Amino acid sequence: MGKGVFIHRPDSVYKDVPAERYQFPPQYLQRVRACIGDWIVYYEPSKIRQTRGYFAVAKIEQVVPDPETDGMYLALIERGSYLDFINPVPFNGPEGVLEQGVLNERGVISGRAQSAVRSLSNADFNRIVDRGLAELGDFLPRLDQPVFEDDGPGNRLREDHQPFIHEVARDRMACLGSRLVRDRLFRQRVVMAYDARCAITGLKLINGGGRAEVEAAHIRPVASDGPDSVNNGIALSGTVHWMFDRGLIGLQNDLTILVSRQANDQDSIRAMLNPTGRAIVPVKPGDRPHPAYLTWHREHCYKH
Repeated sequence: MGKGVFIHRPDSVYKDVPAERYQFPPQYLQRVRACIGDWIVYYEPSKIRQTRGYFAVAKIEQVVPDPETDGMYLALIERGSYLDFINPVPFNGPEGVLEQGVLNERGVISGRAQSAVRSLSNADFNRIVDRGLAELGDFLPRLDQPVFEDDGPGNRLREDHQPFIHEVARDRMACLGSRLVRDRLFRQRVVMAYDARCAITGLKLINGGGRAEVEAAHIRPVASDGPDSVNNGIALSGTVHWMFDRGLIGLQNDLTILVSRQANDQDSIRAMLNPTGRAIVPVKPGDRPHPAYLTWHREHCYKH
């Protein structure tokens, strides 16, 4: 086993779905196989406009031939392992190059930095993950909200009162596998992407402690193989989150808001919607709800 860096471009010709699979040609087969059972970091190259740099972490479960494309392979991502970074990490930041493995003996960036798949040392992995998952205190879960469990078809997050381990370096593997930690990091990522505004009502409410009242909902729940990616998330106020989880509201792929006929007070629900009748989503296209997850929600949760 060994860690690695996988380059992904949003405009790629490859059939990548970072939370599920990574398509690659045979010249990278040996390198990718070396990562089976271990963690990799996704990197968006600097040539991309508004690049995210290192933007997520995931674990490789297995490598298989692509059943749809001759000569190509798929690295399959372990279910529940993908996690967006809260903070995109630049390749070359104020502290210099974090991925020391791409430097030659003179400390100059070598041709290895251009490789779409490359090995990553534990030290480089730790530096990147520590910065990508560094928590922002203002986005911690509210301390006045009761703990609750998911009791519906959706996935309401548990906002436990237990203290979060701020120092990811204490035990990175435990943090990356912890549902409590992942929920908190997911919430921060989604709330930031939506600027703390409910996508359905358009309200941006901040409590007396200066913290956002909006919640982060998984569109496709974790229990149903939904990933902890921002494009599988949506920021919702508490009541709207409850309705979304129970299928009383949904979204078309064009973000038109749907109100179920099974709702007992449709007029009041419609009065809550923002005037456009469409969800308010992040400015960055890659942060917006993915059509595949919206389709899943309509087919498995929304009450038609």
